[in-house]
Amino acid sequence: MKCLLVSDLHYALKQFDWTLGMAPHFDVVIIAGDHLDISGHVDGRTQSIVILKYLRHLHEKVRWLIVSSGNHDLDSHDAAGEKVARWIGKVRELGAATDGDCVDADGMMFTVCPWWDGPVGRDAVGELLRRDAGKERKTWVWVYHAPPDASPTSIVGGRDQGDPDLRRWIAEFSPDIVLAGHIHESPFCKDGSWVDRIGSTWVFNAGRQIGPVPTHVMFDTEHMQALWHSLAGTEITRLDAPLQRPVPELTAWPEWLRS
Repeated sequence: MKCLLVSDLHYALKQFDWTLGMAPHFDVVIIAGDHLDISGHVDGRTQSIVILKYLRHLHEKVRWLIVSSGNHDLDSHDAAGEKVARWIGKVRELGAATDGDCVDADGMMFTVCPWWDGPVGRDAVGELLRRDAGKERKTWVWVYHAPPDASPTSIVGGRDQGDPDLRRWIAEFSPDIVLAGHIHESPFCKDGSWVDRIGSTWVFNAGRQIGPVPTHVMFDTEHMQALWHSLAGTEITRLDAPLQRPVPELTAWPEWLRS
């Protein structure tokens, strides 16, 4: 299964264009939150309309499209008064998977977690993970906008900015893979990284960069390899061996990316 992870595109339409162009080369495309830019000059409602059009086209080009919310995507309040990304529910109308969904991609099960703003939302995510924990699957993947704490995928300026609740849930449920974003700088920071392993769980955070090509992670569960690409270069790691640091730089494109 070939998967493409991007996150934190923040209404960078050229990066959405790139993702749209790459989608046909993958079985699954995952956008792990922060589609909108709350500091942008275009109002949030207009941004969401434009992004939904992109997501509709993406869904037409890929077998599975998976989209989670991030903190920049919040546009409303729920009954508990906590902020939610209500607009992103329209992604489901397109036929793609989004917040709260569980999708089986040929035995690769994705649980899509919403960004939560308070204790009610946090507890709902915990229940979502408990709901899916007992389901039959070959591989369990979480899409969760923030990376876990105590991880090189959550480093900013030498400080840990990760999610302690996610760390606790990883310890409780042991998913195979967690796909995140949120912490833009961690793959570029000293002591930071785009990849981590917590017990048996792989964690990926592609980070963020300027320009028409987003930072991205490509991984293949058949060939058991993951690759990260950015303006800083390209790195690769194997998924069937213990994580080694530093991750070796890529010297040749893997066969599964050339096919």
